[in-house]
Formats: sequence, C-alpha cells, structure tokens
Amino acid sequence: MSVRIAASILAADFAALGEAIRAAEEGGADWIHVDVMDGHFVPNITMGPPVVAAVKRVAHVPLDVHLMITDPDRYLEAFADAGASHLIVHAEATPHLHRTIHRIQELGLRAGAALNPSTPVVALEEIVAELDIVLLMSVNPGFGGQAFIARSPSKVRAVRHLLEQTGSRALVSIDGGIDMGNAAMVVEAGADVLVAGTTIFGARDTREATVALRRAATPGLASVEGETPLTGGAHG
Repeated sequence: MSVRIAASILAADFAALGEAIRAAEEGGADWIHVDVMDGHFVPNITMGPPVVAAVKRVAHVPLDVHLMITDPDRYLEAFADAGASHLIVHAEATPHLHRTIHRIQELGLRAGAALNPSTPVVALEEIVAELDIVLLMSVNPGFGGQAFIARSPSKVRAVRHLLEQTGSRALVSIDGGIDMGNAAMVVEAGADVLVAGTTIFGARDTREATVALRRAATPGLASVEGETPLTGGAHG
C-alpha cells in the first residue's frame, strides 16, 4: 500500500501560488487539492473555476477539486473544463448524489463523495460501490488550520469496512488538521490520501514539509495488511 499526499492550496500564499505548488510537487505531492467554498454550504468564500484553470497551467499532478458548495450540479462542467481531475461533492449538499456522481464520471473525471464530521458513514452505503474517492472531513469544513477531530480514525475504519463489504475500490481520503503527529494513525486506520494545507504550506520550507509528512505517514503503512489499489473505480 502507498499513501498519497494532496497538498491543499487553501493554506498557500496566493501571491506566490505557482512557486508554492512547484515546491509541493518537488517534495512529492501526488495531488493538488483545491477547496471551493461558496459562503453558503460552509461559512467561507474561496475560489472558483478561474483559479482552478490558473492552477492547471502550473501543476503537473492531478487537481483534486473539493466542492463545498450548495447545488454543485450547476458547476460540474465548469470545473471539468477548468482542468479538474477529480470532483468531490458533499453527500449533504445534493439530494441526488447518485446522479451527480455519474455525471462527474460522464465528464471523464474521478468522482468523490465527502462527509462532514457529524454525517454517519451509512449515508454512502447505496453509492459507495460506484465512487472513486471517499473524502472524510476531520474538521468542520470552512476554514484551514483547525484542530483534528480525535475520533476521525474510527470513521476511517468504518469507511474501510464498508468498502470491503461492498467490494468498492474507492480511495479513502481524509482532510482537516492532518500533520506529522496524526498522519501514521490515519493511514493505519485505512486512509489512502492525506489532504494537508497548513502542515505543507504553513511551513518554512514547503518542499521539505511535504517530504516530512510522507515520512511521518510511513510507519502506519506497516500496520495495514494487504494491498489497496492506487486507482479507484473506472476513472483511474
């Protein structure tokens, strides 16, 4: 099993975003994570398709776009056209999650569903076999730099159990408060992808911080039995 690092640009210096992305990639970041917030679904406003398009011009790794917005279906094509590789929508944000997931996949992108901390894993039971990514929030979404919610590893285990029960090959991603102290813990619990913003871009040396986070996660790999595919669903 191999862990992936998704560097979240929410914590980056937007005056030097290209340099920050290059440093993260030099440190081995596998994905660039883009948080899209609308000030309605979450209490913050961030970026939209033009920023994704700008990031696409400088990034050499897949863009992992996390839509924390109301009515995400209205914007799927816009983010696909901007260069997203993955689109993740919240289970809480759409009443027709199955249709939304399939529309993302029709656009040729990996499709993911995210769960807020208070949303139970069972919310994904009917769709998980068709997902490429399950994203678990380990903070309440809206702002970077928050403290990791302590019971998050147990939720990772619950998702991993659900994937095994359904035969899903989805990747398990975790986002919020990920740092050197808890990286190994969540990987041991079953996370495939660590989304990190402040830990990477808030450090003095972005490249070295990215390297250090992967190193910190490595001890957890020895505790996970078997191999987990590095691609999810049919859109790897």
